[in-house]
Amino acid sequence: MLEIFIGDYPSFFSSQKRLLETTGIDVTPYPVSHLAFRARVHNEYLELRDGIETLCRANVENQWSGRPISKLLLQEPVQLDNRHHVDLIELIPPAHQPGYPMGLEHVGFVVGDEFEEFGRRHRDVLTGQQDQGPINQPYIITFRNGRSVKFHRYSLQEVVEKEGRTFDGFHHVDSP
Repeated sequence: MLEIFIGDYPSFFSSQKRLLETTGIDVTPYPVSHLAFRARVHNEYLELRDGIETLCRANVENQWSGRPISKLLLQEPVQLDNRHHVDLIELIPPAHQPGYPMGLEHVGFVVGDEFEEFGRRHRDVLTGQQDQGPINQPYIITFRNGRSVKFHRYSLQEVVEKEGRTFDGFHHVDSP
């Protein structure tokens, strides 16, 4: 059912894993934090948010760079492959600058306590590290097709909760 809204996410996940294999990174042991989908226009963001919410038990929406962004917690996890599943969809508003791919944009993995060691071990293939606030500074690899993979210390759900928000219903912000 999720495919109706975000497309063929198992194929996207498989493609990202294949690209990672070319860098020497094996994600087999790491759980998936989330899948991210970027809307093309604001109205699409709102329609997708409302549609995906029908499959969810909660949504924490907040402002990021002046635009709403949703963290949608699915009622049931969906399988990505025989070892990985995901239960959180990050719905991102239209890009505030050119160059970001629309649609399925990135997959996030949780590397946990080995976060710093992971960064040192793979520094030659990482594109960089993003500053997403005091709790979340994921390492990132961006591929030629513009799609990326992010590696986090904590899952996105944990980050949201550490920032003081809870997945206890459907919370929206005023849209621009």
